[in-house]
Amino acid sequence: MPTPASPFPPIDPSIQTVDAEVLRIIPEEVARNYQLVAFARVDDELHVAVGDPTNLHAVEAVDFLAKGNRWKTKYFTIAPEHLQSLLKKYQVLGEEVQEVLDVAQEEFGEKKDAREKELAGPIEEVIKSAPISQMVTLIVRHAVESKASDIHIEPTTKESKIRFRVDGLLKTAITLPLYLHQAIVSRIKVLANLKLDETRIPQDGRIKMTIGKNLIDFRISTLPLLDQEKVVMRILDTSGSLPTLVKLGFRDRYIAIIERNIRRPHGLFLITGPTGSGKTTTLYSVLAMRNEETVNISTLEDPIEYYLPGVNQSQVRSEIGFTFAAGLRALLRQDPNIIMVGEIRDTETGELAVHAGLTGHLVFSTLHTRNAFGAIPRLIDMKLEPFLLASTLNLVMAQRLVRTICEYCKDRVEMPSDLEKRVRDDLKKIPESAFPFKVDLANPKPLMFFRGKGCPRCGQTGYKGRTTIAEVLEITRDLETSIAEHKFNELNQKLIDAGTLTMRQDGLFKALEGGTTVEEVLRATQE
Repeated sequence: MPTPASPFPPIDPSIQTVDAEVLRIIPEEVARNYQLVAFARVDDELHVAVGDPTNLHAVEAVDFLAKGNRWKTKYFTIAPEHLQSLLKKYQVLGEEVQEVLDVAQEEFGEKKDAREKELAGPIEEVIKSAPISQMVTLIVRHAVESKASDIHIEPTTKESKIRFRVDGLLKTAITLPLYLHQAIVSRIKVLANLKLDETRIPQDGRIKMTIGKNLIDFRISTLPLLDQEKVVMRILDTSGSLPTLVKLGFRDRYIAIIERNIRRPHGLFLITGPTGSGKTTTLYSVLAMRNEETVNISTLEDPIEYYLPGVNQSQVRSEIGFTFAAGLRALLRQDPNIIMVGEIRDTETGELAVHAGLTGHLVFSTLHTRNAFGAIPRLIDMKLEPFLLASTLNLVMAQRLVRTICEYCKDRVEMPSDLEKRVRDDLKKIPESAFPFKVDLANPKPLMFFRGKGCPRCGQTGYKGRTTIAEVLEITRDLETSIAEHKFNELNQKLIDAGTLTMRQDGLFKALEGGTTVEEVLRATQE
């Protein structure tokens, strides 16, 4: 029971149930470590019950979490037995899965051979069963709560392995008996309106599910393997607003360049990078900045990942002839101001995009190249005329995603001398006037960097979340001449002289600021 000296009012003893979404605002490890629990959220105010109101570290931890989400906090005291009862509401995925497995084993009975199991009953009946449905719900719910971007459901020789991609890296979440694999895959196919009896070719689909109070969109891809099928589910949270360029991690200098170029009346705006580098999210965020009543925006996408109110979004379907090129021809007759083409994949699409930019349209698209500079020779290799490209291209931006250091366990560190020398050599290649902040490279004193020690909040990894590192190449009159005359060496030197930061250099400055680590930057930007 709270003492009279307690600075917080007591929690209502009648509160025995807590919404799972509210409970998980504070990670279980943090809740158990500091003996506290989030039990309610009223608008932007989070209600937290603490077992020891004199524990200032507990209050500081919650305040830090709330500040990051722009929440206010209101604290209550709670009796020890009541606190332990609410803490039991946290359920580890493994425990929940085991409960469902026990039911599944009773219902189906594990066979020695998965094929024998298939013959035990109609698959349609198996996938409708409660354990399978519940298992799929558990997997997707836990993936969303873990802030995973993808779910991999893949068979091995003895088991079905479920892996989540969190902050860009895959990790095994759970393993299931192999005899459940086909039923789980089939259940996902049913939800995504895919063909159950087609296991010879890949299939793509979508699922919309409400997890907590959020509407989550899952993009489904199946792939036939030797004896089974693998499923990958891309998680797209469509319930919230699109992140701003600031939230994505772009520097003020870059944002100013981007804003200047998206206001131009015509031309080509390209974002480059490999799969999973955040190109699409950046593209949508930029489009949202121009989504105005007076502007007609039309898109061609494969697939449509986010829905933008007020934007005309079309899904290309190459199997019926509705390709990027065919769609782009149709869009030009739709009186657009801005056109977004999901990807320039071939010469025909590239030529149409360039001509659209020449004829008074602002065209946004993506391209797969290692850096911003590489987009220019890549487009010319597609047989696009250099002089047309030079007069159309406004801006090329390349980006990668790097993991950010956990704020709870961040600490200053000194780099090994060989690694520090590598950093200094990289930064010395650009003029000091291009530095986003002052770094005295002439001073022999070791540079200070940061690293996460590892704690319960970041799963002992030292990292939590991701940010963008980028290079932005704005095409000026001077650069247009080099492109038109096919002088790439001269173009590259002009960019260096102008102080254009490479992705690696942008990342190294972020490491010096304490946003990420040097090792993470080098991993993401290795050639």
